[in-house]
Amino acid sequence: AKTISKCYVQVTGMTCASCVANIERNLRREDGIHSILVALMAGKAEVRYNPAVIHPSTIAELIRELGFGATVMENCGEGDGILELVVRGMTCASCVHKIESTLMKTNGVLYCSVALATNKAHIKYDPEVIGPRDVIQVIKDLGFSTLLVKKDRSASHLDHKQEIRQWKRAFVVSLIFCIPVMGLMIYMMVMDSQLSDAHAHHNMTSEEMDALHSSMVLEYQLLPGLSVMNFLSFLLCVPVQMFGGWHFYIQAYKALKHKTANMDVLIVLATSIAFLYSFVILLVAMAEKAKVNPVTFFDTPPMLFVFISLGRWLEHIAKGKTSEALARLISLQATEATIVTLGPGNVLLSEEQVDVELVQRGDIVRVIPGGKFPVDGRVIEGHSMVDESLITGEAMPVTKKPGNTVIAGSINQNGSLLISATHVGADTTLSQIVKLVEEAQTSKAPIQQFADKLSGYFVPCIVAVSVITLFAWIIIGFVDFEIIEKYFLVSESISAAEVIIRFAFQASITVLCIACPCSLGLA
Repeated sequence: AKTISKCYVQVTGMTCASCVANIERNLRREDGIHSILVALMAGKAEVRYNPAVIHPSTIAELIRELGFGATVMENCGEGDGILELVVRGMTCASCVHKIESTLMKTNGVLYCSVALATNKAHIKYDPEVIGPRDVIQVIKDLGFSTLLVKKDRSASHLDHKQEIRQWKRAFVVSLIFCIPVMGLMIYMMVMDSQLSDAHAHHNMTSEEMDALHSSMVLEYQLLPGLSVMNFLSFLLCVPVQMFGGWHFYIQAYKALKHKTANMDVLIVLATSIAFLYSFVILLVAMAEKAKVNPVTFFDTPPMLFVFISLGRWLEHIAKGKTSEALARLISLQATEATIVTLGPGNVLLSEEQVDVELVQRGDIVRVIPGGKFPVDGRVIEGHSMVDESLITGEAMPVTKKPGNTVIAGSINQNGSLLISATHVGADTTLSQIVKLVEEAQTSKAPIQQFADKLSGYFVPCIVAVSVITLFAWIIIGFVDFEIIEKYFLVSESISAAEVIIRFAFQASITVLCIACPCSLGLA
């Protein structure tokens, strides 16, 4: 008996099924080649050959002559099939040992481990020699019942609905409280400018005086040092800090726990410092019973949270769209297959319904009119029209007769077909497409990796810069007080030192807040 070896060749440049047919047809004619199987999406050919007659590099050369790129794949242990089962009826360690030892003796089983606590069996096998149904039969013969561990076909890990809801809620909450804060702020600005004009001109009509006094309502002190304006801003700011910023706080805490700094840490730092600083300043003013209302930053957190949660919400909507397409693709897979046993002369002996995961290569599968093809295969009997629009986008059905290939997920229309399975499980065209899209989603663009790396350095840098700002202004202030006097409305009731420190604080918080929705992260 001549020995048969198997090799895998990576083929590039295939565009459609006719390329596949072309390669398969031409190589079958060659001496020493037993069989060849080409998978279009994976770009891979599996060749079984007689090493005495032909060499893998020669096979690759033959494919190259047909006008495709081809390289022999080394160490392709991709041939291993993996089976996960739930085994019922095990009572003790000896049952486990019995199953494991029997399976390991079985030809074609490469590895097997059974866990008594979880009732799970994990089996690796060589699909050339043995298939999942044979493994299950071995376990059944030992007197145990088995169930297949169902793969999650709904692609729930691709579902972004919950995050979309969460960020939408955060955005709406922040927005509701942000609008009044912004309104108050703009109103105060307008009134301030009028006030300075009035001071400049001195000749005011009584109407103008009244207008000014109405603006003073916001400056009116409920308690000494606590103006209506500041009190309202504080009330509006608390819920945003609590509800709008909730997810940011959680994320920031997790990041700091792992000693990394991300965008969330910056956001939390900036908003918390702005909020706490304003809060403390208010308390100080109330304690001092200050006549002049302190400058607070209660408007910063709500506005920051609005912009950032809007950004996150849009980002998740975009992610959700891609995932939705992928989930739809996954849902096109058939869940069951009808496997038939043929006698001599293609006579039907028996048929059984099995899970799609249990179909083995070389099985004969019957597909009824209107049914989906569970696996990729080759027609051996019957004529039909098949709708392959899910892969090709072509609306017209394609004629299939014995020898033609069929694609998993496409729909059989009018005739009953018997097909021989060529690619099963993760090797089907549909699974390969799903895998490619998933990989495209999880892999990052190089520029994005660069941005992530930068933002790792970005956060500590910004914090450092704002601390430097704080100390720089304190030093400048004590050296030359006039500079600060120019920028800061000095009131009589506050000491010079306090003015300097407040101004320095204001500058450093501004640095934090401006750098916070760091353009890198958003972009």
